[in-house]
Amino acid sequence: MYRILVILLTSLCLPSIGMAKDSCATKDECIEMRNWDLGVAVGWGQKTNPLRDFDDIPVFFIPSVAYYGEHWFFDNGNVGYNLIEQNDFSLNLVTSYSLDRAYFYRWDPSNIFLTRSTQEQANFKTANSLSSEPDPVFNSLESRNFTMLGGAEAFVYTQLGTIRLAYTHDMFNVHNGSEAQIKWTYVWHPNRWVIDLSLVFDWKSENVVDYYYSVRPSENAYWSEQYQADSGWNQGAEVTARYILTDNWDLLLAVRYTQIADEIAASPLLDEDYSSTYFVGAAYRF
Repeated sequence: MYRILVILLTSLCLPSIGMAKDSCATKDECIEMRNWDLGVAVGWGQKTNPLRDFDDIPVFFIPSVAYYGEHWFFDNGNVGYNLIEQNDFSLNLVTSYSLDRAYFYRWDPSNIFLTRSTQEQANFKTANSLSSEPDPVFNSLESRNFTMLGGAEAFVYTQLGTIRLAYTHDMFNVHNGSEAQIKWTYVWHPNRWVIDLSLVFDWKSENVVDYYYSVRPSENAYWSEQYQADSGWNQGAEVTARYILTDNWDLLLAVRYTQIADEIAASPLLDEDYSSTYFVGAAYRF
């Protein structure tokens, strides 16, 4: 309970910035069907990078592009198809992209829709050190390639919030891994504010963890044998606070905190067991 409380008090997510048109069923929360929803948030933010010797990732703008038809939809690079739509339940087929690659590449889609440095030579501890293990310093890292995940998501709508359950698998045989998510979201509207609070649990299979966080022999021969990947659950919390100025303009304050799974944090590629993101700015919906 203490960990959950700490996560809750220290986090917020990068927002979904589209505001609903007046003809939407729920003002300020939905996207009008059969119309493109375009927006951009501009401001200042930063995403911490848990990778050793990698720079934190600045966040200056967040584009939003979405289209929802009767069944098909497109939302910030992801494509989906609605199978079931009821008042208290919906089921979709969806695609998504992994958040893990974003730590390695500044312009990964996960860093857009919201400068790394590597050392070329390994250094070793001196003879006076209490440990004979070499420092976790690496040659240039091999590529961690982009891939799309495909699977299904279900939403359960209750008076106490919305629950999202999702399971996806690598579609292009990059790592042949799977991911799952359990996410609870609650929204409330004090006056002109719209505040979203979420608790998130992300599961990553052993193949996903191994592909992104294991050390390859060319990167460091010693540490490639020491770390053995395993599946694990990331835990996080997200809060977005929007103040509605006009039909097109919002002010934004957003924060996200992720407690990285112990199985991932044990990788010598990481020197932190968490990642946090904040963003302060304004959003315009076209």
